[in-house]
Amino acid sequence: MWKDFKEFAFKGNIFDLAIAVVIGAAFGKIVTSLVENIITPLIGLISGGIDLSKEQAKIPGTETIITYGAFIQSIIDFLIIAFSIFMVIRLLAKFKKKEVEQPAETPSIDAKEELLKEIRDLLQAQQSATIETTTVDRHLPPSDSTE
Repeated sequence: MWKDFKEFAFKGNIFDLAIAVVIGAAFGKIVTSLVENIITPLIGLISGGIDLSKEQAKIPGTETIITYGAFIQSIIDFLIIAFSIFMVIRLLAKFKKKEVEQPAETPSIDAKEELLKEIRDLLQAQQSATIETTTVDRHLPPSDSTE
């Protein structure tokens, strides 16, 4: 069981996944900071000084408070993260497409292979000439050797 676990844990894909999770978490913090510190104040400025993150509503007759501003901010976070990931994937797809479009180099044939091909072609030509000569000789009348 320990051996199977070690094989699983030390595969390259596990490390790649762990790195992706750490980078994704850091990227999420950056985007959250962007939304909280730049985009939300700009939306508040445009909307007349409203701070979305502190917007809330109290349900009448109860002490329950709904902080819908935080929810709106989370939606903005999600949209920015989704758009950023979309743009990164699109950029990577363009790079990958350029790699595929480059024509593959034709393998060079060394001198020995070229010489062997020429010998093969000559032998085939010689063999077909021998077959034609044999066929023609069969159809000719026998010649008189007394002449």
